[in-house]
Amino acid sequence: MEAAFVGAGTTVDKGENARLSSFVGAIAIADLVKTTLGPKGMDKILQRISEHDQSISVTNDGATILKSVNIDNAAAKVLVDIAKVQDDEVGDGTTSVAVLCGELLREAEDLINQRIHPQTIAEGWRLARKAARDALDASTRDNSADDAKFREDLLTIARTTLSSKLLTYDKDYFANLAVDAVMRLRGSNNLDHIQVLKKAGGHLRDSYLEEGFLLDKKIGVGQPKRIENAKILLANTSMDTDKIKIYGSRVRVDSLNKVAEIEEAEKQRMRQKCDKIMSHGCNVFINRQLIYNLPESIFTENGIMAIEHADFDGIERLAAVTGGEVVSTFDRPDLVTMGE
Repeated sequence: MEAAFVGAGTTVDKGENARLSSFVGAIAIADLVKTTLGPKGMDKILQRISEHDQSISVTNDGATILKSVNIDNAAAKVLVDIAKVQDDEVGDGTTSVAVLCGELLREAEDLINQRIHPQTIAEGWRLARKAARDALDASTRDNSADDAKFREDLLTIARTTLSSKLLTYDKDYFANLAVDAVMRLRGSNNLDHIQVLKKAGGHLRDSYLEEGFLLDKKIGVGQPKRIENAKILLANTSMDTDKIKIYGSRVRVDSLNKVAEIEEAEKQRMRQKCDKIMSHGCNVFINRQLIYNLPESIFTENGIMAIEHADFDGIERLAAVTGGEVVSTFDRPDLVTMGE
């Protein structure tokens, strides 16, 4: 019956062989990363086996090692997936969860050999998990009411996390950066509000935490570079209609003068749109889409700073930071909340 559902060359393990294969695969993965655990952990040398890429990397990060290993054992793949979830959700402890699972399975193998049913072993693990959580809850200390002690607790956590990373020699500096960034969230758990900009070159200690918000975009030509008490209008609108855009239609004209009239009509529409934008009283205009030459020149003449092509994340972060809202139409300035 099974032959109808499996492909040629496929093997099926059952019973004792399947259990032994699962134990061996998962424990082998745990033993692979065990020696990298902790601040005294050893590095692993990884070499790619691709025909076109045989680069070598040195790391002791559990997630990086497990992502680089080619695995065909089902239980080992589950262990790797657990480490990936840990890395995505927490960002640390990938080696710890792999080693912990491996040791639990190592002990479970002895219990299986004593003819203890797997369900009984799993129930024992659930009881152990509850006892472990109760013990952790009993030993916790809440210093959230004392800002100084709370900050020191966060610094200790950050230093511990960075001890096994590339930044271990500058962990005090980057621990302070991380804690300062988290403290600015003022209790919010949305880490998306922390923006990380990466620039090639320089030294690790060139990294810094900016007091305000950084938008890595260029300001329009001839526009003011510095504005105080800014009134920021955030928009997601097309600012390129100074070119003819008649989709699915064909326009016939009998002279170039008619073409010029059409172009002038389009430009007039853009001027009207710019007038509506300026009627909001803004001195900074940030658009998610492109801003073409005509509207840019209009904003320049009126002393407005215009920034184009702020991507979706940039606009959403700006809206969250400045307190403004992203608008697409400009007919009702009284209903629009601008950022400050």
